[in-house]
Amino acid sequence: MKRLQIGIIAFLLPILVVAAETNKTSSNTVQVLWPYKTGGIWAFDDDKKGLYREPFVAGINPMIDSLVTNIPDATIGFRLMFSDEFIPEYNAKLVWRRPEGKGNWYYYDKTKTEGWLCGSLLKYYSKAPKEIYIKVEAMPKEYIENRKKRMEAKK
Repeated sequence: MKRLQIGIIAFLLPILVVAAETNKTSSNTVQVLWPYKTGGIWAFDDDKKGLYREPFVAGINPMIDSLVTNIPDATIGFRLMFSDEFIPEYNAKLVWRRPEGKGNWYYYDKTKTEGWLCGSLLKYYSKAPKEIYIKVEAMPKEYIENRKKRMEAKK
């Protein structure tokens, strides 16, 4: 019996490793980022995806600015949830326009502007979604206070 179990494991292990390597996107419907401002632009870290100080560029910064106007200390950090599926009480919906380079352009109706999301989007999706729903929330006060202390210590 033990030999049979070992044989099954030996057979399945390479298949599972290949499957894990080829599925680079998350199975979660709603993804969560914790953006912050650095050097005057919005950025985020995602250790699981190998992203550090990943900047938002080309029109995305004004979109984020418009979303966080009522979030205290948003520049220190806030919660940004996003999904290619509907999120109840979402704050914004970005609509895909066209690809360019390794990224994709999206339109935000509230600001009547377009913004470019770089190829890092494909770390979350196998292909660029036609729509991205976004919900933003303030961070817990304790997080903001701890982050302020760390930022002061770095000065």
